[in-house]
Amino acid sequence: MKSIIIYASVHHGNTKKIVDAIAKENEIETVDATQIKEKDLSEYDVIGFASGIYYGKFHQSILNFASVNLPEKKKVFLICTYGGRAVFHSMEEVVGSRQCEVIGKYSCIGYDTFGPFKLIGGISKGHPSEKELQAAVEFYRGLKIII
Repeated sequence: MKSIIIYASVHHGNTKKIVDAIAKENEIETVDATQIKEKDLSEYDVIGFASGIYYGKFHQSILNFASVNLPEKKKVFLICTYGGRAVFHSMEEVVGSRQCEVIGKYSCIGYDTFGPFKLIGGISKGHPSEKELQAAVEFYRGLKIII
């Protein structure tokens, strides 16, 4: 199974920590969508998209990347980190428009200093935790069983 995760992790590296944990223990390519805008994804069996949640949606670079590069009828998994709550709707719309199948979703809280949280030093310090990183790795391993 050839896999890739396209991610955006722009503030505290919460999402990158998860992506790195998965990549460290599995043979998987990673692409930073804030740096690379286009890539041929047709050779991948499974495509992951990972992002923090910004104003209730995935980072715009991920949404743009998927809109431009996601082939039709692929197996897709989604990962998000959040300060408030997990929200997958924005990515599910893009994925659905390409007739792709979402085979799994993983989310966890992340350190957040956005807006008023900055005034109090942020919320959810220490997240994602080691336990949450390991849970992300287990989530990905579980996807291999599905495929």
